[in-house]
Amino acid sequence: MPHPFLDRTQLTINPPIGALRGRVAPPGSKSITNRVLLLAALANGTSRLTGALKSDDTARMVEALREMGVEIAEPDATSFTVTGDGRLRAPARPLFLGNAGTATRFLTAAAAIVDGTVVVDGDPHMRKRPIGPLVTALRALGVEASTANGCPPVTIKGRGGLDAGRVEIDAGLSSQYVSALLMAAACGRGPIDVALTGTEIGARGYVDLTLAAMASFGARVERTSPAAWRVAPTGYRATDFVVEPDASAATYLWAAEALTGGSIDLGTPADAFTQPDARAYELIAAFPHLPAVIDGAQMQDAVPTLAVLAMFNATPVRFTGIANLRVKECDRVAALATELSRIRPGLGREDGDDLIVAADPSLAGQRLPTRIETYADHRIAMSFALAGLKLRGISILDPGCVAKTYPGYWQALASLGVTFD
Repeated sequence: MPHPFLDRTQLTINPPIGALRGRVAPPGSKSITNRVLLLAALANGTSRLTGALKSDDTARMVEALREMGVEIAEPDATSFTVTGDGRLRAPARPLFLGNAGTATRFLTAAAAIVDGTVVVDGDPHMRKRPIGPLVTALRALGVEASTANGCPPVTIKGRGGLDAGRVEIDAGLSSQYVSALLMAAACGRGPIDVALTGTEIGARGYVDLTLAAMASFGARVERTSPAAWRVAPTGYRATDFVVEPDASAATYLWAAEALTGGSIDLGTPADAFTQPDARAYELIAAFPHLPAVIDGAQMQDAVPTLAVLAMFNATPVRFTGIANLRVKECDRVAALATELSRIRPGLGREDGDDLIVAADPSLAGQRLPTRIETYADHRIAMSFALAGLKLRGISILDPGCVAKTYPGYWQALASLGVTFD
């Protein structure tokens, strides 16, 4: 189904006259979809994944898995049928994964269990995103892996499996490194212990998400300490899996509801989400009285939503624990500060790795013509669209970048009564 607005060079949001009301079903979780696509590909048999996300990021994963010999059918708009024999083959060419971070990190580790050479590559944005800690961990497990500058492309010379042993990994930059290792470890030749170098980990809740998905596909993982896990060499068994809606996508709709005093039914209550970003719901519900300090460490993808919401808060908000946002699709700390201050000078500023939003409720209703640069980052586009619900003249450049995770975003807003120029 084609999605309107994605081919525009810019989109100007017209603030709605009244509250936004209606029902919107968010797409399936990107984080869960890309995890279960890989697990189903590593399983022996046929798995049926329903409620899944189909977007640029998941399309990259599907294409890569097909190139590695996995049969993937798409019976409808939210389903995948994945058939594998428990093995991945060396692809005939480098795997091109665009700017899909989950697919890139997960497949870098999975490539270690291929019998042959795999090159994992991405677009110019991906080639700036760090992957060094994961490469170092793979080498510690005896895998020949190399990268020129600590970022993709990565060349992995797999030996058909991972040897038993212990590996330590620095997960300070991304929890995806840990998730990648854990998922690959279940296909090891013996038990593999995965331990953090320290206790710091970006968005630990996503590791819990990984472990839950692995368990659904038959893996056995024992948590041996607060910062270590032992993965049994079970491999994976095919299963049917229902993907829950995307909590990060839900944050935009929760915020739209809060900003307009509306009522938007997502079909899933906030407390039913298992993804870390769902923690943002309680903060959004407190608007316009957000706390003075918000620690975004465990709900990183929700920070752009909260930062734009904070523009209209009763008091200023400081966002802490967000240094990892500098190595996302763009430097989101800098992008948020820059674009907030493009709307009004001084509205957003960086303080070290913190972001400070100088809230001003009187902004609501003003005409402040601003062309928002989105840096090819879907979350910058979707979050700043929220500013257009309260301000006249907000234009989003490259609105098509939302296709990375939520191709139907503009259509969803339109279904609630939002209009665009």
